[in-house]
Amino acid sequence: MKIYTKTGDAGETALFGGKRLPKDDLRIEAYGAVDELNACLGLLRDHLTAEEPRHHLLTIQSQLFTAGAYLATAPGKNTPAPALNDADIQALEQAMDDMEARLEPLRNFILPGGHPAISYGHLARTVCRRAERRVVSLAQAEEVPEIILRYLNRLSDYLFMLTRFIAKDMDVAEILWQPRS
Repeated sequence: MKIYTKTGDAGETALFGGKRLPKDDLRIEAYGAVDELNACLGLLRDHLTAEEPRHHLLTIQSQLFTAGAYLATAPGKNTPAPALNDADIQALEQAMDDMEARLEPLRNFILPGGHPAISYGHLARTVCRRAERRVVSLAQAEEVPEIILRYLNRLSDYLFMLTRFIAKDMDVAEILWQPRS
């Protein structure tokens, strides 16, 4: 099977279920941003050596793929709810609590950088926020399961904590923001 179909050459793409939409449609933007986030998490995971966060990121990538598949499905096609649930959000919260217990309290804003893995973590966090904004835009126009919005919101918090934890684990000093006086 060839990967190219030429069916998108005129600026449209197909959803699961066959409906065609312009490539800049809110739905396409939403699942595209989730896909971009998933790629960023793969990049971050590839730069980590500690097995626990690598495993957790792989689980998150799978959950995001499920959410993206839901968003890529034509509305009204008897789409089952995305296989995300409160336990997935609680797992993110528990992971954040566990990391926070091992970190110094945050007293300053921090700047991305210090090590490629830390920078990739911050990149993933900001892409997550963009994905969240795109899904919010879609939710204002069409029905979107609230669990997807809650998951993306919590995930961006998790990614912030993870970058701090990566810095500590790698013994890299966080770069504190020094505002101009």
